[in-house]
Amino acid sequence: MTFGPSIRFDKLIRGVDFVVIATRFGDITRFDLARTVMGRGRYWTTAYLVDGLMVDSGCRHAAPELARLLRDEAITHLVNTHTHEDHIGGNEAVLRANPAAETIAHPLALRVLRDPRREQPLHPYRHVMWGMPRPCDARPAVDGEVIETSHHRFQVVFTPGHSDDHLCLFEPDTGWAFTGDLFVGGRDRALVVDGDAWAIAASLRRVAALRPTLLLPGAAKVRDEAVSALLEKAAYLEDLGGRIVEMHCQGRTEAEIVRAACGGPMLIELVTLGHFSRRGFVRSFLRGGRAPDPA
Repeated sequence: MTFGPSIRFDKLIRGVDFVVIATRFGDITRFDLARTVMGRGRYWTTAYLVDGLMVDSGCRHAAPELARLLRDEAITHLVNTHTHEDHIGGNEAVLRANPAAETIAHPLALRVLRDPRREQPLHPYRHVMWGMPRPCDARPAVDGEVIETSHHRFQVVFTPGHSDDHLCLFEPDTGWAFTGDLFVGGRDRALVVDGDAWAIAASLRRVAALRPTLLLPGAAKVRDEAVSALLEKAAYLEDLGGRIVEMHCQGRTEAEIVRAACGGPMLIELVTLGHFSRRGFVRSFLRGGRAPDPA
C-alpha cells in the first residue's frame, strides 16, 4: 500500500502566527499544526480525527484554526497520547465546541490537564512555539481497555518512554496504530531531559507485537510498513544504548560518549537551552543501568 497519490490536501489555513494543514488518509483526517517563523511552519505537531474520535489536539497557538476546521464535525472522544503542550493545547477549543465529548488520558496525565500552568511549567521555547494549554478535565484510561466509536474499537496501550504518561491507540480490525511521540522518524540523536530511551525501545516492541499495518505518528510521516518501522527503531535504540553503556564501562567521559554516539552539536540544543539534547539522550541510557549484551 502506498499513500503518495492518495494524499489530498483539503484545507490550508494560515494565520498571522500559525499554519494548519488537513490531509486525508482514507477515513482518517490528519492535522499538521505549527507556528510560523518567517512565513514557514516550524516544529510541527499532529492530531488525528476518525469516526468522531480525536487523537491529540495540537498546540494552543493553532487551536482557533483547528476549531474552525472541525466546526462541522461531531466529536465524541478526545484521547491525549500524553500531556506535552503540543499535544493538548487544542483540548479546550475542541471541547468548547463538543461539550459532550469524553476526554481520556493516562492516569498520570490528569493532574497536568487540570492545571497545566502549575503542573507543567514551560521553558521559553515551548511558550513561543506552542503556547500554554488551558485546563480541562479527563477520565483516566486503563491499559488494554477498548474505546468504542460508531464503527471502530480502539485499544489503549500504555507506552512509557517519551514521557511517563504516554499511551497509544490500536484499532485491531483496520491495523491502525496511533503512536503519538513514541515513534519519531529518523535516527534519534537527542532526547528530552526526562525521557527514557530504554523504555521507548520496549514500548516500540510492545506496539509492534500487535502487528499494526498503518503507523500514524505524532511527529513523523504516516507509514504502511508499520511493524518493520517500529522494530527497526527499537533495534537502533537498543544497539546504540548498548554501545553507550559499553563506552561508560570502559571509563570514557560523558563528553566523549556524547560525541562518539551522537555526533556534533545540534541547533535544537541551543534553541531549547539543553532541554532537548544529546547529553540527555546519553544519560537516559545510563540511568537505565543496563549492560550491553555479551559478545
